[in-house]
Amino acid sequence: MGVVLVPILEGKLDAWKQWAADLDSSGDLKDLNSRYGLTRHAAWLVETPSGPAVIALHEGPGSDDFMQKLAGSDNAVDLRFKDSLKELHGMDLSQPPPGPMPEIFIDSRG
Repeated sequence: MGVVLVPILEGKLDAWKQWAADLDSSGDLKDLNSRYGLTRHAAWLVETPSGPAVIALHEGPGSDDFMQKLAGSDNAVDLRFKDSLKELHGMDLSQPPPGPMPEIFIDSRG
């Protein structure tokens, strides 16, 4: 399972909401999930002291290397997805993320 927390760039909240709605209704998310072995892709919009942000979760057999594979893909759906991540979040998957990857401390089930 992968989890990321990314800010929404200033002035991009409405564009993010529209992108999220379009992504879900277009079938692009189902295509992306199918190709990368993801069984769930979820996003929560949260308000932080620094402004709006998104907590995104992707899980399934392909979740461990999803972001790395997405970064190197030239599939049309993936390119649109990566362009939107850069435009709305300032996230450039061609560059390593700043700081360490998230570290799990609690994972209680059942």
